[in-house]
Amino acid sequence: MASKSTALDLDTQIQALMERKRLLIVKSAERFARAATKSGVAEMEITDTQIDALFNEIAARFRRQTKETSLTTSETSQPADHRSGTAKEHPHVG
Repeated sequence: MASKSTALDLDTQIQALMERKRLLIVKSAERFARAATKSGVAEMEITDTQIDALFNEIAARFRRQTKETSLTTSETSQPADHRSGTAKEHPHVG
């Protein structure tokens, strides 16, 4: 039979998860700061609004690529007799 968790046990687990979340955020921030510094963006006079717009554009681009990759993967995972032609006859342009 499973033992019951006490409120103190749950609070301890919550605190541990919050600390893990904080560390993940810090690591992510450090990663983006390194990229910004390496590319020279960190030294540019860019407003927060412009930075937000740039990151939204980057995110949209990667979401499209992920979606296109998923579509391509699902198309190529179908048996050959369900597709018309071969990859050489119909090259994927992307």
